[in-house]
Amino acid sequence: MSAPTAPRPATAPSAPPAAPPEAPTSASATTAVRRPALDWRLRFAALSLIWGFSFLLIKVGTDAYAPFQVTLGRLLSGTAVLAVVMVVKRERLPRSARTWGHLAVAAFFLNALPFSLFAYAELSIPSTLAGICNATSPLWGMALSLVALSEDRPTRRRVAGLGLGFLGVLTVLGAWQGFSGLDFSGTAMALLASLSYPVGWIYVRRTLAGSGASTLALTGSQLFLGTVQLAVVTPLFTTVPGSFPILPTLAVVALGALGTGLAVLLQYGLVNEVGPTTAQMVTYFIPVIATAAGVAVLGEQLSWNTPVGALIVLAGAALTQSRRRA
Repeated sequence: MSAPTAPRPATAPSAPPAAPPEAPTSASATTAVRRPALDWRLRFAALSLIWGFSFLLIKVGTDAYAPFQVTLGRLLSGTAVLAVVMVVKRERLPRSARTWGHLAVAAFFLNALPFSLFAYAELSIPSTLAGICNATSPLWGMALSLVALSEDRPTRRRVAGLGLGFLGVLTVLGAWQGFSGLDFSGTAMALLASLSYPVGWIYVRRTLAGSGASTLALTGSQLFLGTVQLAVVTPLFTTVPGSFPILPTLAVVALGALGTGLAVLLQYGLVNEVGPTTAQMVTYFIPVIATAAGVAVLGEQLSWNTPVGALIVLAGAALTQSRRRA
């Protein structure tokens, strides 16, 4: 779930979050495309639902599988979807070894690490809290871009948004109560996962711009490399499951095929059709849907400070992404 912007390698579990820096584009990505038969608003709503429900699917998956296994299954399913699309469209894989090296780093920060951290986090925190932590990614991104991207200058509005956003985080976590009842390790992992996305975005912006490969090829290659990384790590820390319960298995497959594979294609199409500014607004619907799904489907408890803090986080995130009109 990550928030869309200019076409780029895929992120998100969940999504992602805020407006990442512009990533590599190609001639094929900038040429005119036929308008899809399905209205962009319906695809926007579908993407919001898919990414919003991703946190619920992670929770269901971890009921039967280890977090690394959930992430591996997710990446396998997502990669399979993009591989089919790439074959149909006859996309060519990147040829440069240097590009593959950069994609391996991007896959770690945008897929393998945050997906795994969210899965581990939801062993001890509600899916609602994980979804709200995911919404802090624009705040981390703004803070990091001020340091790492010289062209990204701070403004009073964006700095105010950063402060407001982190005030919202403290509200969600119940800081005035001394963080009573809060699972620190799970919450820290969820916040670290949201921080990983902008780290990956900035790396992509610095290293993969102008690579010459299409966005779809870069995204599919990135997911493939993330799958390889998890395939190496998972056997070292887990054992083969003794059974494969239907519901958790379907949740993991749906998490990958829909929340990673299909979501990337929807995101890519929205950015091409309506532009990154409109497409990135999906970010602000994800925690709302994640919270509603966690409460309605999983019966998770919700105190007043959680939705109030989430609204403050989203308001701060919106300010950090705003630009003064010319």
